[in-house]
This record gives sequence, C-alpha cells and structure tokens, in this order.
Amino acid sequence: MKRIRIILTILVLSFVVLLIRNIYKEDSAPPNIIFIMTDDHAVRALSCYDGSINQTPNMDRIANEGVIFKNSFVSNSICGPSRATMLTGKHSHINGKINNSIVFDSSQQTFPKLLQKAGYQTAVIGKWHLKSEPTGFDYWNVLPGQGQYYNPDFIEMGEKKRVEGYVTTLTTDFGLDWLDKRDKTKPFCLLIHHKAPHRTWQPDTAYLDDFANKTFPVPDNFFDSYQGRRAAKEQKQSIRTGDMDLKYDLKIDTEKAESRFPEHKHTGRMNDAQKTAWKNHYDPIIQDYIDKNPEGDELDLYKYQRYMRDYLACIQSVDDNIGRVLDYLDEEELSDNTLVVYTSDQGFYTGEHGWFDKRYIYEQSLKTPLLMKTPIGYKRKGEVKELVQNIDYAATILDMAGLPVAEDIQGKSLKSLLEADEETELRDAIYYHYYEFPNEHAVKRHYGIRTKQYKLIHFYNDIDEWELFDLQNDPNEMNNIYNKDSNTNLIAELKTKLAGLQEKYRDIDRSTY
Repeated sequence: MKRIRIILTILVLSFVVLLIRNIYKEDSAPPNIIFIMTDDHAVRALSCYDGSINQTPNMDRIANEGVIFKNSFVSNSICGPSRATMLTGKHSHINGKINNSIVFDSSQQTFPKLLQKAGYQTAVIGKWHLKSEPTGFDYWNVLPGQGQYYNPDFIEMGEKKRVEGYVTTLTTDFGLDWLDKRDKTKPFCLLIHHKAPHRTWQPDTAYLDDFANKTFPVPDNFFDSYQGRRAAKEQKQSIRTGDMDLKYDLKIDTEKAESRFPEHKHTGRMNDAQKTAWKNHYDPIIQDYIDKNPEGDELDLYKYQRYMRDYLACIQSVDDNIGRVLDYLDEEELSDNTLVVYTSDQGFYTGEHGWFDKRYIYEQSLKTPLLMKTPIGYKRKGEVKELVQNIDYAATILDMAGLPVAEDIQGKSLKSLLEADEETELRDAIYYHYYEFPNEHAVKRHYGIRTKQYKLIHFYNDIDEWELFDLQNDPNEMNNIYNKDSNTNLIAELKTKLAGLQEKYRDIDRSTY
C-alpha cells in the first residue's frame, strides 16, 4: 500500500511539473500572428454578422473560436489610406496617406518593423496598394497596384512575375509556402492581403455558379431619394445610374448595353480553359438581359441582383482559402499560440441607399468586419460590443506580442478587452475623416464622429453641410435631424466632443487638404 502511495505521489508530482513547464512555455513564447485582410468586404456579407445573403463558415470559425467585434470601424473608408492606418496605428493626416494617389512613406514606423526588430520573422503576401515598396518584411510578394483576378502579376522581392491561376488561391498558396519555409525557430507575423472582393468582382471559374440562381432581398432604402442630404444626392456610386456599368461591372458584353469602358475585356488575361468557363457562364446571362431588356426600376433591380451574385462569389473563394490557412495551423500544431485576425480595409455598400463602393461615414462603409481567434489564455469569447477602430490594430498586435506600444501610435490596444470576460468601455466615440474629392465617385470631403447612439458629420471643401443621425431610432440613416431646433443642445455637445477628438488626434489645420 505504501509503495502504491509513493508511485501515485511521483505520478502526481510529475504531472504538476509537466503542467508548470507547459504553462511557462505558453506564457514565455511570443504568439505568432496571421493577419488576413480583404478589400471591400461588407459586414452583412459574413454569416457570423448576418447570414441573410451568404454563408462564410471559415470566417465564422474564427468568430466561433474567438471574438467578433460588433462595433468595428475605419478612420477613412478608402483602400490605401486604410492600409496605411493599420500599419502605423495613426490617422491618415499623421501617416501622410490621406488618399489613394499619394505615395505612402514606407520609411516610417510600422508594426511589422517593430515586430521584426524584436525577433519576429515577417512577411506580406497579396495586395499592397500603397505605391511604395514594402519595408519591414523579411519576405514580400505583392500585387502591383490593384492587381488582377486572373493570371496576375506578383512582385516578389522586387522581381515582377506573371503567375498562372486565380489571385485569391495564389495569395493563399504563397502564404502557406512561406509558412513552410520560414525559420521555425522564430515567431512569425504573416500578412495575407486579398484583392477580393474589389470591383470588378470577377469570381474564380470554380465559383461562378454558386449564386447564379439566388435572388437577394433588396435593402429597404435601395430607392433612397436623399432628401435632406445633399452630399448623398450628389455622389456617383449608384447602382441605379450609369455609375454601375453594365459591361465593366456586370459583364453584359453586348452592343445594346451602353458602357463608359467599352474597351475593357474581362477575359484579357485568361487562358483558354478560363475563357471557356467564363463564356459558358456569362453568355446565357447576356442573352437573358437581351431577352428581358429591362428598363427603369426593373433595370435597377436587375443590376442589383447581378452585382450581388458576382460580389458574393468572390467572397466565397476567400472564405474557402481562409479555411486552408486555419487547417494548416491545426495540422502544424500552431493554433494554440497564434493570433488570427480577419478584417477588411473598409466596409462596402450592397445596395443600401442604392449604392455600391464605400467612402462615406455612413454605417455600411464605416463599419468593417473584425474577427480574432486569440491564443490560449485569453478569456473573452463571443461578441465584443465596445467601439474599436482600425487605428487600434497596430497597438493591439504589439501589445499581444509582449512589446511596448510606441508613444506616437494613436490607437489603443484591445488586449485588455480580450483578457477580460466582461465589457469595459474603451472609448465613447470614434473619429473619421475622408479626403478624396474630387474623385470619380464624387463623394464630398467630410469628417465626423460616431458615438454609440449618434453620428455627426460635416461635409466641407466645395460644400458646407452638416448631418446628424440618431442611430438608435434611424439605423438606416435616412433622416437628417441636424436642423431640428430640439437638437440644439445635443449638437453643441457633439461638436464639443468632435473638437476634442480633432485636438487629441492633431487634426486641426485642414487648409492643406
């Protein structure tokens, strides 16, 4: 009996020692980081947020195994500036990338550089879209400019190469190949930046028919008249006008369809097999358009359905490829100590207000998906309702890596939210500023704030208009209540808060914009 007790004691002590070692190892090993970003992904086009129009099981898997941020916003809803903000943790006017035409100063501080300096192995694959060469990466392989969906060019460490295949799958292939070949003695940070689902929404041939027979619910404000909202009325990103082009956007390649881009060829980079699959899918669609010859409201609704089918098919390819990345982490036993982030450079309109594209501070382009599958040890699971913004990503990644957050980073680390199992207010308002006007979409320059209930906007430059929305009672942002006498005190309060954020973020002098 005594011998049995001794054996049991030894076994218990051995287990405790092993457990302590594992805990020490888990605590001491810096987490790996995989940051996956798409371009123009609407929040309602992820089933973990909505589920009414499509299913994204692999994105949902990140949410189900981690957290889903329900109030995640951007600071400038346009591609290049949003990417610069994520890298630097600073608003556009501070990092210098206020619009797409400006070259990003890649010599400045970014979170990959700080990780690299601390011993991380770093890489970026896919869409870069900042006009300068990537810096702070041990390896980079990026698309030139916007990139191409089919048989795209990639610039690998300065060398441009054309690669056969579909861009979403290729971006994932290159990412997984780098993970296999990396220095496995070091923690890693891999940025996987997808082109999809950016305009002109060219799905992989394998996904062309996924939504071909689906009819999507039309947003309640699809036929918005923009009453009381001059800046919304003067935009040029409407599905209901020639802004959405039948040939360029919807692939209705017939002489009966007027086009602003008559020379554009979707099949220009395709091989014969891709062209055949494309033709087999779109020829019946073109014939259906010819037969129906829709006009007026019927044409507007026809365009909406065509747009949604291609847009969501592009997203389906992204979701499947995210599944490949998650499976790789499981197979290589990396999941427990890897932070997986999924986001988009901004939200997108899927028919709300009759629009596509982004740019406005209105909810569909301001709000962006943000999912995080956290390493073991973080308590928070499920929904996170606090107000967060893309200026927070750099601080969060550095903090979770155990590194100090540089003092000049304007965002806040979300680590404390992830460590707590209950809500704690991070901020009571977010600040937004959009600069890219004049532009083909004619969205006016504007800045504003969003609190949990209200949104105050000032459109300026060639216009001087204010808008105020009560998001609780008017979630579709149809009723501008700025000019109601009863809101005088509320407006004064919000303007004071707005001025405070502009001072905090040093966005005071707008004379140079």
